[in-house]
Amino acid sequence: GDPAATPILLIMGLNSQLIAWDEGFCRQLAAAGNGHYVIRFDNRDIGHSTHFTEAGVPDLQAMIGLAMAGKPLTAPYLLADMAADAAGLLDALQIDKAHVVGASMGGAIGQEMAIRHPERMLSFTSIMSTTGERGLPPPTPEAMAILFTPPPGGTLDAYLPHYAKVWRVLRGPSSFPEDEARDAERGTAVFERGLNPAGSARQLAAIFASGSRKKALGGVKVPTLVIHGDADPLVPVECGVDVAESIPGARLLRIPRMGHALPVSMWPEIVGAIAAHAAAHPGR
Repeated sequence: GDPAATPILLIMGLNSQLIAWDEGFCRQLAAAGNGHYVIRFDNRDIGHSTHFTEAGVPDLQAMIGLAMAGKPLTAPYLLADMAADAAGLLDALQIDKAHVVGASMGGAIGQEMAIRHPERMLSFTSIMSTTGERGLPPPTPEAMAILFTPPPGGTLDAYLPHYAKVWRVLRGPSSFPEDEARDAERGTAVFERGLNPAGSARQLAAIFASGSRKKALGGVKVPTLVIHGDADPLVPVECGVDVAESIPGARLLRIPRMGHALPVSMWPEIVGAIAAHAAAHPGR
């Protein structure tokens, strides 16, 4: 997009590089409405961003045990630190305020931005995310298993079937042939940019240790749109409903058949909703 246009900052989810925001999706968003300057980036511990290797690999199973016992958790960093990264990126780009769009863990990072850095946000769109509140419906067993299955090391040939299986599960029960046909191309791009399983574990530890944002979200004044798929196997739609109910004035868009992914066939609806939300809140 045009750097002089209204900026939209895209924040991606767990173990997902900036290329998880598909270039075609970004081009549609850049062209929508009066035009936008679309910014995507690698979160810490993924892709070409800083890897916190010296922090080691957290014991996720032990963290789950502590969480179930109601005990406090520690992690190398928290989602609040990742929200500060996003605000810092705006500083580096000399952008005062942006429309912020976060998907999955990126939605949780966006929530932390809305809590801690609201002055940097024109609006917020939370996609397939959660407040982190305990008691919400869990992932399906198959999606939970995917979350804790590290990618096979070594070769691209070993990685691609794993990548395809992950997205077959996350897209949910509906078939999306256009996306399935692109899995090899997308998986190759992810592999060639660089995998960081230890970084993914640290990101997951940040999610666990950050806890619930539900109470703090009650004070958020950033205009918020929540988008969630009715068929999400990883973050069930009830989690999106909870986000919308927790943020005053938030609107909820539920999309039938959509799982924990952004299928090509649904880009027009999702892009249109984001662009309309941004247009309704040009300045604060």
